[in-house]
Amino acid sequence: MKRWAALTCSIAGAVVVALDGTVLTVAQPALGADLHASAGQVQWTTTGYLIAVAGLLVAAGRIADLYGHRRVFAVGMLGFGAASAGIAAAPGVGWVVALRIVQGVFGALLQPATLGMLRAAYPPDRLRRPLAARTAAIGLAAATGPLLGGALTTAVGWRAVFLVNVVPAAAFGLLALACGQPGAPRREHPAPRPDLPGAVLLALCLAGSVHALVALPASGWTPARALEAAGAAGAALAFVRHERHTADPLVPADAVGAAGVGAALGMLVAASAALQGALFTCVYVLQRDLGLDPLHCALTALPLAALMILAAPGCTVALGRAGARRTTAAALAALALGLLVLARATGPLVFGAGFALLGAGFGTVMVAATHVVVRQAAARSAGVAGGLQQTALNLGPVLGVATATTLWGLAGSRAPLFALAAVAAVAAVAARGLPGRDTEPGAAGAEAEAKAKATGTRPAASVRR
Repeated sequence: MKRWAALTCSIAGAVVVALDGTVLTVAQPALGADLHASAGQVQWTTTGYLIAVAGLLVAAGRIADLYGHRRVFAVGMLGFGAASAGIAAAPGVGWVVALRIVQGVFGALLQPATLGMLRAAYPPDRLRRPLAARTAAIGLAAATGPLLGGALTTAVGWRAVFLVNVVPAAAFGLLALACGQPGAPRREHPAPRPDLPGAVLLALCLAGSVHALVALPASGWTPARALEAAGAAGAALAFVRHERHTADPLVPADAVGAAGVGAALGMLVAASAALQGALFTCVYVLQRDLGLDPLHCALTALPLAALMILAAPGCTVALGRAGARRTTAAALAALALGLLVLARATGPLVFGAGFALLGAGFGTVMVAATHVVVRQAAARSAGVAGGLQQTALNLGPVLGVATATTLWGLAGSRAPLFALAAVAAVAAVAARGLPGRDTEPGAAGAEAEAKAKATGTRPAASVRR
């Protein structure tokens, strides 16, 4: 797949998913009123999607590695668009929930492939700019999503929100199919078999964890929640044991075995938890404590998206000069400082400054940590690497919102912001586990892959410097 097509499709896929989530949040009250749905039923339009996505991302990444990132991306985009159209025509909330779960399945297919296509199309030392462009586009979608969703819901109705993605999903899905390379060389070695037991165990672990975290704020720590958490932990242990003994693991060593990958995934979880937990908290503080209406609340938070967009290209320069370790640590420190500013803010201007720090920190962490995860992975495991990155970005927000909701009831409306600032500060210290400037990953892996292509041999499972 040509680089321009890979970058275009990667950005389009990321924007379609990001826009879908942000516009739905605004439309949910109208959806519930029109379909006479309870609050719990409306919540499942989000929960069902999250469970499907979180449980299948890594397995979908492995499928993309085995059968082609471009093909899996196309299937994901076309299916996502078709499910969106179906939701727009749904006669009842039950249909909406069911189709949102279907949409989550296709979303899981397309998201890892957006990163896998970039890793396959670009050399490791040229990934920074494509990843920055992708992150900036996500920031733009996050900024315009609530405004677009509000405008469409007010002028046309909630169904129009789901029609937004139908044409782009179809267009870029077909573009990916059209950009194939019929003359591509055949695989020299037998393809690994899909690890179905591993996929099931990991899906049970992640889906159970997400559901437990989503339900925890409403129900509290009940025996049912404890049993669900224990089941997820048991599935995680069984998955680790299975992966150690299977010949074709779901998560190959060359996707997670390289230095810094685990730390980078941890940074993504911490940063996304801090961001979404802070947004959840600040919406209530701005509207209940300061008396702002939803529009002024959204305008107050606009510096977050603006700085996220600006931080992405700046991060490419910082990575080249300072390396992933220092860049990520500084960004997490800015994120922690932004949370402290928000915790002490008393007016819109100070809130805007806090949101700006939040956007600059998160945008930088997202580019830097994703760069480590994707660049470290071998091209043949890029889908799994993308699935792990997306899983981290899906688990973090659920964890952050659950933490914010729990602390809100225990210690007041500002307590979650102080706690999340502590999480970001700890993550900044833990960023020492990332590669430094002199040990930036990718060069050794690139050399090994080039040698493998020239000699027809398979590269080692993992390459380290």
